[in-house]
Amino acid sequence: MMSDTMEVYLQPTTTIDCDHAAVQAYVDKHIETGQSDLEKAVALYYAVRDDFRYDPYSFRLEEESFKASTTLEAGLGWCVPKAILLAACCRAAGIPAKLGFADVKNHLSTERMRQQMKTDVFHWHGYTSIFLEGQWVKATPAFNIELCDKFGLKPLEFTGREDSIYHEFDKAGNKHMEYLQERGEYADLPLAEMLSDFDRLYGPEMAESFKEHSFDKDVAKEVGS
Repeated sequence: MMSDTMEVYLQPTTTIDCDHAAVQAYVDKHIETGQSDLEKAVALYYAVRDDFRYDPYSFRLEEESFKASTTLEAGLGWCVPKAILLAACCRAAGIPAKLGFADVKNHLSTERMRQQMKTDVFHWHGYTSIFLEGQWVKATPAFNIELCDKFGLKPLEFTGREDSIYHEFDKAGNKHMEYLQERGEYADLPLAEMLSDFDRLYGPEMAESFKEHSFDKDVAKEVGS
């Protein structure tokens, strides 16, 4: 029997809308009867990682843009919406899940992002924390396999038994990701706090600055393809 404390990590919220019909249908498509929670979580991780293209230019500030069902319909998202989608999928499958955040120094970016953000520090990088076999494990579904191939990154694998967080170096040995600080894990998206920090650290115009541009095209320029 699930404890009252754990129940909060199974409930729908405004953004983790695990009770949405489209989310449930997506989960049903990727899990099978008789699978363990670990097997279900692993299957859902790879589905969210690779079915939804990582696109930081899709960054928006409206609450609606963070909903799992919105990301499901869009077919793409940046790290926070993708983490929310994975959390919603897990909850829809009856697996407790929460949202985790950290500040990271990210060496995967584009010239446009570097100019606009004026930093390589990504505040409030999102991941999903999933309760499996008696412990919480971190899963990071942000970078789809095609993007990893383009940038020469090692794709993140997830076994359900160990944390799946970004590699420090890429395939060539260059610096890729450095974790600077953990911001904690939450039953729901701390939207007001996150947006306040974004406004202070990046400026209120950042969300608008990417709208007319293509991340895929900028990635092609970045890697010379």
